[in-house]
Amino acid sequence: MGEIAEFSLAVRTYLRAYRWRKIDPVPWAPLDKPLSDCRLALVSSAGFVTPDQAPFDDSVRGGDASFRSIPSDFPVDELIDTHRSDSFDHEGMVRDPNLAFPIDRVRELVESRRIGSVAGEHISFMGSITAPRRLVRDSAPEIAHRLREGGVDVALLVPV
Repeated sequence: MGEIAEFSLAVRTYLRAYRWRKIDPVPWAPLDKPLSDCRLALVSSAGFVTPDQAPFDDSVRGGDASFRSIPSDFPVDELIDTHRSDSFDHEGMVRDPNLAFPIDRVRELVESRRIGSVAGEHISFMGSITAPRRLVRDSAPEIAHRLREGGVDVALLVPV
């Protein structure tokens, strides 16, 4: 985890003034079966898209709250970074998308039988959403519905 001093003055000022949203109580659902019997989906805020998908719209005030479905069998090295934030160095996740979308690691966990199976689709959305109302109101319920329909038991959230 970085230190606030690592950011530019503009970013530090913004972070200190930002009205952080508090969610209390934190939503939680315990597993009702062993992880080795569960289907897992990735939900990443890396802003990744596939080449045939539209990039996230960085002109949307407060952040683009839409999401993209990433097929489970899509080659991770072909994902495209469209994350709008310049508050972090994108080089690592561009060179190895598994840092922000660890599908290869998930596949290894399935092979070793630590996880039951991999979902058919995974979710990518934009991080740095400073006005999260649309994400919470519109996108999150749709994402939850899609994952439930896909038989997902566990969503691994990968914040970027």
